[in-house]
Amino acid sequence: MADSKEAQFQQDIITAMVAQGWLTGPASGYDRRTALYTEDFLGYFKDAWPERWDKFAKANPNNPEAVLVQKLVREMEQDGTLDVLRHGFKLPGVKIEACSFKPDHGMNPDTLKRYQCNRLRVVPEVSYSPHYREGEYNPRLDLVLFVNGIPVATLELKSEFKQSVENAKRQYRYDRPVKDPLTRKPEPLLTFKRGALVHFAVSQDEVAMTTQLAGKETFFLPFNLGSLDGGAGNPPAPDHSQYATGYLWQRLFQPDAWLKVLGRFLHLQKSVKEDPDGKRVTKETLIFPRYHQWEVVNRLIETTRAEGPGKRYLIQHSAGSGKSNSIAWTAHQLASLYDAEGQRLFNSVIVITDRTVLDKQLQDTIYQFEHAQGVVKCITRDIGNQSKSEQLAEALAEQTRIIIVTIQTFPALFDALDKYPKLASGRYAVIADEAHSSQTGSSASKLKQILGSDAVVGKEGDAEEISAEELLDAAVAARAPNERISYYAFTATPKAKTLELFGRPANPALPSSSDNKPEAFHLYSMRQAIEEGFILDVLQNYTTYSTAWKIAHPDGDDGEVDSKKARMKLARWVRLHPYNISQKVEVIVEHFRANIRHLLGGQAKAMVVTSSRQEAVRYQLAVHAYVKQMGYTDVHPLVAFSGSVMPDGEIPEEVTESSSLLNPGLNGRDLAEAFDTQDFNVMIAANKYQTGFDQPKLCAMYVDKKLQGVDCVQTLSRLNRTFGDSKPTFILDFFNDAQDILDAFLPYYTKAELTDVTDPQLIYDIQKKLDAEGIYYWQEVEAFAMAFFDPKAAASKLSYYCAPAKERFAKRYKLAHESRQHALDFKRTAEKNGDSAGLKKAEAALKETGEQVDQLDLFKKNLQSFVRLYEFLSQIIPYEDRELEQLCVYAKHLHPLLRVDRLDQEDVDVGELQLTHYRLTKRAEHQLRLDDEHGENGLDPASAVGSGKAHDPEKKRLSEIIEALNDIFGAEVSDEDQLQFLTGIANRISRQEDVMAQVNSHSVEQVMHGLFPKRVLDTVLDAMTDHEKLSLEVLDNETKSRAFALVILKMLTQQAGLAQRDEYRI
Repeated sequence: MADSKEAQFQQDIITAMVAQGWLTGPASGYDRRTALYTEDFLGYFKDAWPERWDKFAKANPNNPEAVLVQKLVREMEQDGTLDVLRHGFKLPGVKIEACSFKPDHGMNPDTLKRYQCNRLRVVPEVSYSPHYREGEYNPRLDLVLFVNGIPVATLELKSEFKQSVENAKRQYRYDRPVKDPLTRKPEPLLTFKRGALVHFAVSQDEVAMTTQLAGKETFFLPFNLGSLDGGAGNPPAPDHSQYATGYLWQRLFQPDAWLKVLGRFLHLQKSVKEDPDGKRVTKETLIFPRYHQWEVVNRLIETTRAEGPGKRYLIQHSAGSGKSNSIAWTAHQLASLYDAEGQRLFNSVIVITDRTVLDKQLQDTIYQFEHAQGVVKCITRDIGNQSKSEQLAEALAEQTRIIIVTIQTFPALFDALDKYPKLASGRYAVIADEAHSSQTGSSASKLKQILGSDAVVGKEGDAEEISAEELLDAAVAARAPNERISYYAFTATPKAKTLELFGRPANPALPSSSDNKPEAFHLYSMRQAIEEGFILDVLQNYTTYSTAWKIAHPDGDDGEVDSKKARMKLARWVRLHPYNISQKVEVIVEHFRANIRHLLGGQAKAMVVTSSRQEAVRYQLAVHAYVKQMGYTDVHPLVAFSGSVMPDGEIPEEVTESSSLLNPGLNGRDLAEAFDTQDFNVMIAANKYQTGFDQPKLCAMYVDKKLQGVDCVQTLSRLNRTFGDSKPTFILDFFNDAQDILDAFLPYYTKAELTDVTDPQLIYDIQKKLDAEGIYYWQEVEAFAMAFFDPKAAASKLSYYCAPAKERFAKRYKLAHESRQHALDFKRTAEKNGDSAGLKKAEAALKETGEQVDQLDLFKKNLQSFVRLYEFLSQIIPYEDRELEQLCVYAKHLHPLLRVDRLDQEDVDVGELQLTHYRLTKRAEHQLRLDDEHGENGLDPASAVGSGKAHDPEKKRLSEIIEALNDIFGAEVSDEDQLQFLTGIANRISRQEDVMAQVNSHSVEQVMHGLFPKRVLDTVLDAMTDHEKLSLEVLDNETKSRAFALVILKMLTQQAGLAQRDEYRI
């Protein structure tokens, strides 16, 4: 009869572990006082290090075993279990080792022999407390795991037939105190760092773990595989003879795997944070890998060992997956990887990241693994006289095991390898953090070209004579994957390009195709991260706003303009209009104060996402002005953007983000660090801090920018970091449609998949189009390429061979423009004379010349498209085509030379524009649901590249375009919205409590003799930037000023619902 009890579950685990090489034994072998299984420690040391034991025993003749145990306990209390296991400790005349870890290679038989001396023991029913009181206090653990007698893990088991994993967690929190409740003395086995390193709560269905017991505050992490459909939990058991959680003891507790976790994964992480009172607090966390981290690192190392260098791996790990640690473990273990001959597999591991924390984190972590300095070198800037490329060259020449570079520094790698050809024969692992196409394409192929060109290096390692032809062939070869460089790409949101570049076909033996699409090597999905509580679902509180407006252009020029360009310019004019920004600022500040400011104990923060630097600066100035006007002291904005913004009608001077006009309280601090303090709580950002920026206190995002695809997911995901037990999130979106946002997130909710692969024939289609234009002749392309790849060719040759095509293009462009101008003049004459036949001819000629101009613009675009597509596809498809390589380098250099003088093109005159109507309305509050019920959500490959056709850009009178835009954007406005001058003034005054106290409790005469009229004038002054003409009328005329104040008073009293006691004469 099958047994559903916990005891049987416990026995099954022990049986499986013993079968793998674990020892078991009675709890009586456990010493409560020292928390050691003493016989194993002594037995291991005597077996593994007999000479050292003899030496120690001679030096301590009186009970050497007890003395050694006493010394061990002292070291564990002082330095911690992990440090003692990893590094042992020194005694006079002898080094004591507590554990032997598997060597990186099998060259030394002595180290292998010592490794086999390790004793791994699982002990059931351990009553562990030295402070036990019979019948009163004698806590007991279901299983304790020891390595050489030192406790490394504890387990509380629960049978799902009676209790769940939650009951096991509860038992740890409430019934396994770290201090004896009566004496308050610590429990050695459960004390952080001194005792067992990790504690598992285990049922037949789920596993959770923690590295620090802290009573009811104990925080458990899931240690589950993830469900079959990509969510939290575990798949069902493989068959009736196994458990769903069997991976814990079958895989993790397998002796080699478990010792590797202790030797190569666990580490102590120290972080310094500022508490709510502004004090800097150091926090220590013992990091134990979550299941997906442990699995991906092991799989990467094992696969790399089996396949050798030269492969690509795409790791799709969601935000909240702990990528920094996964990258640190991967980098360290790749740097310690050896081939069968005992040679290091990689000369250096190069980590490309924008995470500033990764440098220190890697250095600290790796020092804990091997107590060695100089393993990691970070190169982010020039130091003294040494450039980045010189620092890199030095690090590569010294075979520094791990080199960290930023995306900006990455190109210096090419310079280093260019200057020092000897380095090119090395083997390298490149780990790309948040890998997107910026780290592939031309940069990556140049790296491969340099590392891959064996022909450059002679037998003695000196540069040999080499022809341009050989270099061209090397360049063609460099496009294909290189057997000396491995790529490991970590990203939460792979683009279609990234999947094609780094993904692996489902069947690696066959090439990629629509039936054999590339996919991620390993997956930890957004869905699993959300369900496991590591990140938040940011789409739960998503509110959209709509903006309606009308504009007028009464006194401006009404010539014909390019319709598309005019629409874009007019829309931008409205976006930057002070009234538009001031209305949104009011919504943002009031929403922040009402809903966000008080969250997280007053530490909550918000981000405003704008579409340009100019807009961000105007937002910052508008927030400053509004907060000052309202007298608020709890909204502290910080603006973030790159470079500088020039003065305009609203911005008084050239500014950068460190300007005192914008960020007066910054005082030279790093923006991200300053934003983490209590000094700032609203960040206004323009294309900055929207990827890789971790700020757990961020609770709200105000979006005034078009978001789509990966950028949308990355931007809104800044909100998804958890903070404490619960953190609400809010998004107010002034720009996007809720469905578009949902569509952007869905491909990344579970596994990102391609709908198809890019057609390799596309590149030949674009080449045909380019050739057909007749702008360049093929002999010019060949001559340019030979000069480009000839190390001895004069630089003047490059411009010489580009000059004919440049001249042909310029001539055609000029001719087409002149023809167009003639046709335009002809049309105007025909219109004037009422010549309908002539008008038709003129319009046909205009269309034809317009298409000629557009055809030349299209040629320019297609040149660029060709270069980008070839640099991408040639890394996947072995074209082995010299013509394509020649055209690629030629097109890349020709494109920037095809500048055209477009001063004669019509510009859109916005100087006389007026914003006449405006309304900002909350459209809807959404709870956008991320689930698998939305059908297919694949990523589309490149397909329409170079498929554009020439057309004559649509021309319309500016007044027609304004009318059309007013029809679209002004559909919801009425005469009441005629620029809400009155309403805006009334709303501002309604928030001034002292004035409203008078309005609500006095007669009109009394109010008009009090503060009110002056406040109205002050508010009108503040509004002058928005309504200069109306404001001046009010300010210049005393009668109008009084009448205006009375209208405002009437609006306020009506708003307040007061009875009208007096007759108003205006």
